[in-house]
Amino acid sequence: MTNSDLPMDGSGDRRAHASLRAEPSAATGRFEISVHRKMEPLETEWRTLDGVGANSLHHAYDWCRAWVATHQSELLVLRVTLDGVLLLILPLELERGRLSRIARLIGTEHSNLNTGLFAADASSVMTPALAKGLAAEIRSALSGLADVVMLDKIPGEWRGDASPFATLSSIANQNASFQLPLLGSIQLTLAQINAKRRRKKMRISERRLAAMGGYDYVISRSADEASSLLDTFFRQKATRFETLGLPDVFQQAETQAFFQALAAQQGDGAELMELNAIRLTGDNDGRVAAVAGLSRKADHVICQFGSIDEALAGDASPGELLFYRMIERLSSQGVRLFDFGVGDQAYKRSWCTIETPLRDIVLPITLAGQLAALRHRLVVRAKTAVKANKAIYARIQRARRRQQGTVNAHDSAD
Repeated sequence: MTNSDLPMDGSGDRRAHASLRAEPSAATGRFEISVHRKMEPLETEWRTLDGVGANSLHHAYDWCRAWVATHQSELLVLRVTLDGVLLLILPLELERGRLSRIARLIGTEHSNLNTGLFAADASSVMTPALAKGLAAEIRSALSGLADVVMLDKIPGEWRGDASPFATLSSIANQNASFQLPLLGSIQLTLAQINAKRRRKKMRISERRLAAMGGYDYVISRSADEASSLLDTFFRQKATRFETLGLPDVFQQAETQAFFQALAAQQGDGAELMELNAIRLTGDNDGRVAAVAGLSRKADHVICQFGSIDEALAGDASPGELLFYRMIERLSSQGVRLFDFGVGDQAYKRSWCTIETPLRDIVLPITLAGQLAALRHRLVVRAKTAVKANKAIYARIQRARRRQQGTVNAHDSAD
């Protein structure tokens, strides 16, 4: 293990393109890890690993760079080689708590899928012994720098391939993520999920919006348009969270600046943030009834967030209509998986045929880290138990709404 913030020489670039080999020997001595406080020395190799299909777009270089720039993150990025060949870049940032220092994946509070940036053939060579050895080397590399490493929302399997982390000890995350396969056309795609009912809901939405003057399906084509739609989303979401008596996870200036930074990269092929919306015409010309933010990597699209203006057109289900229009368009544009992201909600289950379980891997380094790991496991298990008990969960939600003085008989999904 070495610590370094220095740029690598040309040999590092060559090793990024070499192939990993499965070896029968033990893990001892086969890994080398360097810890980096800046992203720039790793950019070339990082972007190479961006291109590996199994690696999450939430770990893309430009995604992480936008987060770091807007949050002033204290980085602990790990570069890991196996037998001298690049195996992994693990993009971590340090969170300094009152009792412990936690190394987390960059921007994980707003990610839907975490994988780490592994070499393309990592899954085929990562034996349980090597995975255990890698975990031990990560602990060693961060000794004195962090008390615990928390890798959350990691799928044990993603699109047919096992995660190289899959054999490590973990706890089930309280949330799963939900996906809909796209089959080349809206007709074939909807056939998986009751096409007749879905089309009927779409026609009802369109009739109700027509009575209000009609609508346009809008896709951001410029940075200014994307920024304006993002501002609308932040306002709509703040209203929604206030109504439900929930904390607004998008209210921090740093978080809003992060999404604005992603959206500003319109037209450069990055596809990190595309804003979609239902915008009304006629008497309500220009008013936005629903907004969604999409990110695309190859044939995989993630819906990062969505909102509706319930006061404007809530009974027209503009959010459902927006999903229909996005899926209709993407089905014919080479997208094969539409990802509704993390969190179990009724509207996601109504659209999705795939539920992906997620795991949290916790690697304590110090005694303080062991206590933080225990606390994390207890919190996750408590949340899982509450969410599994629909009666208790409903009571908690009603109590939150009563605190705001806005108890509703029914909450429509955003």
